[in-house]
Amino acid sequence: MIYSERLGVPLWWWPVAVAITFLLAAEIHMGAPGIRAWLPYVVLLPLPVWALLWLGRIRVEVTAADSQTPAELRVGRAHLPLELISRGGAVPRTAKSAAMGRQLDPMAFVVHRPWVAEMALVVLNDPDDPTPYWLISTRKPAQLLAALGLEPSQG
Repeated sequence: MIYSERLGVPLWWWPVAVAITFLLAAEIHMGAPGIRAWLPYVVLLPLPVWALLWLGRIRVEVTAADSQTPAELRVGRAHLPLELISRGGAVPRTAKSAAMGRQLDPMAFVVHRPWVAEMALVVLNDPDDPTPYWLISTRKPAQLLAALGLEPSQG
């Protein structure tokens, strides 16, 4: 593994999600005795943990080549051999809305997480693939582009 990053949710989301779920469970409980005293907490409190883990499940990885597989860029379940990448660039926070708006090619592969401020743009050089580029959320675009063997430039 040359580069690995998990696009997890911000840490401050965890106490907020648990507090909101706790309030919802307390509303259901409302001081009632018996099963309504503990069941809402047991049922509802695991839900924000599962939801936040699920939201932050995407990994961005660059793997090294070995005898059986080529070096790859992996984003979630998608993978791209590094030899198909022609160039790339960093998309700063200030240009993110433009890159995701009018300038976005409908055929592009996009993995966007709103809580990640920056993105990386990876342009493909594959005549058999209609996808012109990958647009990937990453907290460290310069490190990702360096792991891909590209010069980090502002896109």
